[in-house]
Amino acid sequence: MIPRHFQITISVLLLAILVTGMYMVRLKRKEEAKNAQSAMAAPIAPPAIGKQERIRILVAYDEDLALRWRDAQVLLPSEGGQRAREILRALLAQYLQTPSPHPLGKDSDIKEVYLMADGSAVIDTTPQFASGHPSGILREELTLISLAETLAANVAGVTRVKFLVDGQERETLAGHIDLMSFYPTTTIHDLAREFE
Repeated sequence: MIPRHFQITISVLLLAILVTGMYMVRLKRKEEAKNAQSAMAAPIAPPAIGKQERIRILVAYDEDLALRWRDAQVLLPSEGGQRAREILRALLAQYLQTPSPHPLGKDSDIKEVYLMADGSAVIDTTPQFASGHPSGILREELTLISLAETLAANVAGVTRVKFLVDGQERETLAGHIDLMSFYPTTTIHDLAREFE
């Protein structure tokens, strides 16, 4: 038979383990609720400075494997790189809505657009743009064509376009389309016509 003081000690230890376990579960649930709430809260964008303008965006449609021009009203800043970024964000907004004609990964965005004096434009995207992009040659091609052609149609003087992911070169978008090269806008324009 187990002595009484051992029984009391074991009972107290088991009770302490049970209380600690319940406390840990409560802390975990509280942390999960806090993380879910912070994930749902969108960051507040600073007030945009610029004027409302009508632009043309080339939207990809996966079901038809087609590209179609649409008009959009966008608040555009006057500075070239920021202006180009907002133009491309207007296009991405079409892809991030539900239902989407050409779904992209959640949180896909354009971080920056660099416009060079030689007519080059470098589009820097978020990591989610590449990591969440659906794989497939045509889907990837439609994405790059729609972005490059929209940029060239709305920003004068762009002669070639390059894509970066989080400020770094990347071999492919989602395993197929080359991101290491510059794409001449004349080539992009010809490809866009084939899908229109």
